[in-house]
Amino acid sequence: MIFTETKLKGAFVIEPERQEDERGFFARTFCKEEFEAHGLNIDWVQCNISFNKKKGTLRGMHYQTTPYEEVKLVRCTMGAIYDVIIDLRPDSHTFKQWASVELSSENRRMLYVPEQFAHGFQTLANNTEVFYLMSEFYHPGSSKGIRWNDPAFLVKWPIISPIMSSADSSYPNY
Repeated sequence: MIFTETKLKGAFVIEPERQEDERGFFARTFCKEEFEAHGLNIDWVQCNISFNKKKGTLRGMHYQTTPYEEVKLVRCTMGAIYDVIIDLRPDSHTFKQWASVELSSENRRMLYVPEQFAHGFQTLANNTEVFYLMSEFYHPGSSKGIRWNDPAFLVKWPIISPIMSSADSSYPNY
């Protein structure tokens, strides 16, 4: 696997290294030793799937608060997404900065999202499915969100009129 750290310390884009032949290819998407060598949390306790019917669907920006902060490993298994993370670590030199990456069934990339990061995505194709590994169980009382277009972050979304749930569209500014 190829681990490339984003501009936000501790967040990684992870790409499979393909072993190709006439049949297709083989690649690992997880290796405990390689994740640990990069100092990454691999204590997965929950897996989630998000299916999105329409291009332009936006989910986010979500996070969980202390003591239930979560790490996410996100992969798009069908379609494509514009995946966004925001560093909410007050002591970080990249506090309130954001990064994005396109994840798709074609590029097979994953995004490792550290604790204390808000996370969200916008679909770039109809019938898009996203698969998550989570390091913490869902705790409704600690589940929080910030507005997708909060002026404190100035995230540049590819589709400016997203399809959203009422819950996601009603999050406050940070």
